[in-house]
Amino acid sequence: MKLYGLIGYPLGHSFSKGYFKEKFEKENITDCQYENFPIPNISDFPALLAQHPDLKGLNVTIPYKEVVIPYLDELTPAAEKIGAVNCIDIRNGVKRGYNTDVIGFTRSLEPLLQPHHNRALVLGTGGAAKAVIYALQQLGIHVTVVSRQGTSHAVAYHQLTSELLEANTIIINTTPLGMYPEVTTCPDIPFQYITSRHLLYDLVYNPAATTFLQKGAEKGAIIKNGHEMLILQAEASWEIWSGFHAKEQS
Repeated sequence: MKLYGLIGYPLGHSFSKGYFKEKFEKENITDCQYENFPIPNISDFPALLAQHPDLKGLNVTIPYKEVVIPYLDELTPAAEKIGAVNCIDIRNGVKRGYNTDVIGFTRSLEPLLQPHHNRALVLGTGGAAKAVIYALQQLGIHVTVVSRQGTSHAVAYHQLTSELLEANTIIINTTPLGMYPEVTTCPDIPFQYITSRHLLYDLVYNPAATTFLQKGAEKGAIIKNGHEMLILQAEASWEIWSGFHAKEQS
């Protein structure tokens, strides 16, 4: 039996286990199993591998996408540049880190892009934000990062002006704000400056329409949640594990 799984902590909100269980049943894949591994600390990772020598691949979620890297043997060039890993392939004892978030995000965003969508605000600075920033840059889109405290590399929420909102017609929420059960929360951006020229994308997928997306829709913006991205990154992980490596090699 080939074992796959998800590491993170906690894993109450996990999509992956249900997705792969259903996939294996639907496609009659009988020699594979997918489990959750909620390890309280990344230092528990080597022990997890020792306990499960049949592990062939892992997905990685919050809070380990960045701190897992020192435990890996190899990274793809994209994962190295991004500085975050959400997929690990284990082959002949070699642990290779990939970033399939960038594949899933790119494939789900591209069909929505219009010619004026050439500048983006990325809300948040975590591992998911890093993948989003890399994907946007690969698409030739200029990125401005927004964080709670402005830094030399990011503007603060209170610095978001009408001019910035007008120029940046893509706004992507990579924070967990608005995720169930805290459904009334959302990033503190000046929604009064959102127009029908904007594209608002939320990596959160539960609820399907977050407060962030609802406020965008009220202004006529194109909106998209992270559900399709999640499916596409899971499929890209499976391509890697099953040997049909995603052509992007992320």
